[in-house]
Amino acid sequence: MLIMEELLSKIEELRGLICQMIQEKEFLTDGELISLSQELDKYLNEYNKLLNIKR
Repeated sequence: MLIMEELLSKIEELRGLICQMIQEKEFLTDGELISLSQELDKYLNEYNKLLNIKR
């Protein structure tokens, strides 16, 4: 399913960015880091919804 593959790709991209930013930022409460984390949450929730529909 193409949509799920695209979601997984975006999820992996965001995870990588977050991991990189964790090394660079002084605090985990940095606004940019929180914003990326919230975006990742959105994609993870969408992916989980699709998984539940597929079952």
